[in-house]
Amino acid sequence: MMKGVIKDFLNGLWNENPTFRLVIGMCPTLAVTTNAVNGVAMGLAAAFVLVGSNAMISAMRNFISPKIRMPAFVVVIASFVTIVGMVMKAFLPALDRSLGIFIPLIVVNCIIMARAEAFASKQPVLNSIADGLGMGLGFTLALVMLGSIRELLGNGTIFGLNVFGASYEPALLIIMPPGAFITLGLLIGLINLLTRKSKESSVKEGDRQ
Repeated sequence: MMKGVIKDFLNGLWNENPTFRLVIGMCPTLAVTTNAVNGVAMGLAAAFVLVGSNAMISAMRNFISPKIRMPAFVVVIASFVTIVGMVMKAFLPALDRSLGIFIPLIVVNCIIMARAEAFASKQPVLNSIADGLGMGLGFTLALVMLGSIRELLGNGTIFGLNVFGASYEPALLIIMPPGAFITLGLLIGLINLLTRKSKESSVKEGDRQ
């Protein structure tokens, strides 16, 4: 049982990473990753909603009629998004303003809706929590990578800390909307290349044995 739980957790980190593998949830991915802090905040907010909604939907899966499952999923997800929104407004108002409408829009984030429909509504609670945590942390990792690269090249800073000094001339294109598409595309291409090389190496190793 624990092997299955661990596998479900690790799956979201890499094999089915929502950003780099499934390429879903692109609106917040492209919009908020102008810096690393936004990436961390958005990723962790989505991770909290994923874990909470997956757990509750899984626990209620035998009581939700298939005819009303989507409205029921939205109500559950919206409840957790409301908690996140209220906490951020109370304790992190500047970050809440920075992320703007993308926090409430977590309700219709296709990552969360997809995991509710494809996984949590069919699997036990523990596996669903592991899936939500893996997907959430995988999403967070992707946003932090994207935000860090864009902030570093576009501002010369990372997490607000100056890296290149005052003489650095920022590549402003990187923190503009086109820069989000360019950076994400290059990252996905690099990851696909590394994955292919890793698979080729494994096949060659197997042939030698």
